Amino acid sequence: MRLNWPAPAQEWTEALPVGNGRLGAMVFGGAGRSRVQVNDATVWSGTADGPSRALADVLAAGAGPERLAEARAAIFSGDLQRATDLLMSFEGPYSQTFLPYVDLWITLPDGVSRGRTLDLRTGVVTEHLTIGNEGVLRRVWASETALCVEIIGAVPLDVELTTPLREVSREGLSLVVDIPVDSAPRHEPQVDAPVYGEGERGVVRARVEQDGPSWKLTLTSTTTTESHWHGKRSSDLMTLLNACEVQFGDVPDEVDVPELLAGKDEQLTASVLFAFGRYLLASSSRPGAPPANLQGIWNGELRPAWSSNYTININTQMNYWAAEVTGLAECHEPLLELLEKLAVNGAEVARELYGARGWVAHHNTDAWGWSLPVGMGHGAVSWALWQMGGAWLVQHAWDHYDFARTWSTLERAWPLLRGCAEFCLDWLVEGPDGYLDTCPSTSPENWFLDSDGKPQALTWSVTMDVMLIRAVFERTLALALASGRTDPLLAEISAALPRLRPVPVFDGRLGEWVSDLPEEDPTHRHMSHLVSVYPLGQIVAGTLLGDAAVATMDRRGNGAMGWSWAWKMALRARLSDSETVRSLLSEASQAFTGDRHRDAPFDGSEWGGLLPNLFSTHPPFQIDGNYGFTAALAEVVVQSHTGVIDILPALPSGWSRGSARGLRCRGGLAVDVTWDEGDVLVRVRRVSGDASEFVPVSIGGEVTEVVVSDVVEVRGRISC
Repeated sequence: MRLNWPAPAQEWTEALPVGNGRLGAMVFGGAGRSRVQVNDATVWSGTADGPSRALADVLAAGAGPERLAEARAAIFSGDLQRATDLLMSFEGPYSQTFLPYVDLWITLPDGVSRGRTLDLRTGVVTEHLTIGNEGVLRRVWASETALCVEIIGAVPLDVELTTPLREVSREGLSLVVDIPVDSAPRHEPQVDAPVYGEGERGVVRARVEQDGPSWKLTLTSTTTTESHWHGKRSSDLMTLLNACEVQFGDVPDEVDVPELLAGKDEQLTASVLFAFGRYLLASSSRPGAPPANLQGIWNGELRPAWSSNYTININTQMNYWAAEVTGLAECHEPLLELLEKLAVNGAEVARELYGARGWVAHHNTDAWGWSLPVGMGHGAVSWALWQMGGAWLVQHAWDHYDFARTWSTLERAWPLLRGCAEFCLDWLVEGPDGYLDTCPSTSPENWFLDSDGKPQALTWSVTMDVMLIRAVFERTLALALASGRTDPLLAEISAALPRLRPVPVFDGRLGEWVSDLPEEDPTHRHMSHLVSVYPLGQIVAGTLLGDAAVATMDRRGNGAMGWSWAWKMALRARLSDSETVRSLLSEASQAFTGDRHRDAPFDGSEWGGLLPNLFSTHPPFQIDGNYGFTAALAEVVVQSHTGVIDILPALPSGWSRGSARGLRCRGGLAVDVTWDEGDVLVRVRRVSGDASEFVPVSIGGEVTEVVVSDVVEVRGRISC
């Protein structure tokens, strides 16, 4: 599939992304002087000892286990203002910022661009130019080690490097830059940022060669921060991109993007968004570099929205929902390495700040493995004082194992889940009615109204906390069983599990808080208490709790921004609500027509959409929506969270023909699916795991059990 744009980019939101997981670039195109804005995934503000120094400052200000006990007592007694005041001292500074790096300027004679193409199979941006009477072809891509530009045509060329960072020295097309030691998000304008000091450095080198009528340019980068990342790549971009494909309806080889954004063909839109999200993930997350952040690896601003870091109450998780199911397990590696950094820094925070074993993470992290609460002492408790960031993020270690079912993935997941379970055990306290409760507890970024009508966030045992801890406990036990381990912690977990609160249901809906509290915003953008439906799979369609989840979503409504749309699409797919999946896709894929340069209110009162380059925006641009659309559309085609391979469980009516190749299922399986006017053919093959297990395959509600040692075909029918 090749995506076509008729003209060069006039601004960043029209430029096209290329990347190899380490280097990312936004390609503007055009004759004359054109820009390629370049990022290096390892270029973050901050230093390796930053998290420890910040923890020491927070402890010196009085935060710690004794103050935590005071805050808990205040919450249980109903004095929420006192609890809020006490907990403000637990907030450290903000985590660090993913930074822009350099700009590569390529100057050709003036001419006319005949359009740009992004090939989603190769990752190459191609542009045809007319300069004088000469036809000129320019190709830009990221190889395994470099950013590459090829210009074919007898034209003169000039190349320049500039940087928004502090320049140390330059020699020809080699540039040395200082990386700031500190920064802050742009929603804290009173903070002077970025700050330079004795920090990290980067070296950029561009090389230009002429070969007859052609030019070849390569750009490479080395940084002092790259040594912190150790993963090794095992395949190239094309191999990753070609491992999986989903097509709804008839999909042409060439797609005109402005026409696509007009919204005339919903099946083509779904097919493009599926492929584009996979392309972005494969281009932005590869072993040996940090994981994809709020903007993947593409950022052109010194103070981007929310520092372009890792928001781990939904956004970072969404970045990786598609990794396993769409055959990009290698792209999951950077997130697992970040988890291992968090487990180290988070153990110090758990011990010193909370008096707990194990490890903890909160609302934000960064490439240094930041674990403290952020907020500078004035961050709202609704998001800053949330201790379940690790409990959610660690589910990715489980998923990496669950899809592969190999010894190596089990051994990697075990210490992460065990350490998280230790923290959860120590975080639980006996509540007023004998249950084990989390306290303080917030439902991320949401508020309820107290008896005086005042918005509040602090309580105990919000539904999301309980479901995440339940998943951590159950999956830790499952890993122990699979590996034959004996561990004293297992008895503690088994004793605690039945003392967790059951899922609350009020007026036929899943409750978000421990009691039936009125919501400040009934249409809130977060769906935190439905984490139990997707991605955790603890609540399934067709059950009483599944029906309560549907009622909750009906009350929440559709809308608002890319990541929220994507989560709602995945939730509705899990609940077999295909028609609402369709309506959400239609909303989310509308061309955004507002001011791209203005940050919209984060409460969702203004809707986002797609930018001209297909990036999802609120605004500002956040890439999680793009990744999330891919994951949600995969759920439309195949689901395996119940132990059954469920084929086409949420296919919208009228999507009567299509195909999928290489979708992965839990248990080490891959499936290919074709469907045509109700007739369905499924090929199931084993890629890892135990070949002796029976595998149930469901097509249209009819279940067939097969043993998959090689490739097995199953046929059936669905209603179209």
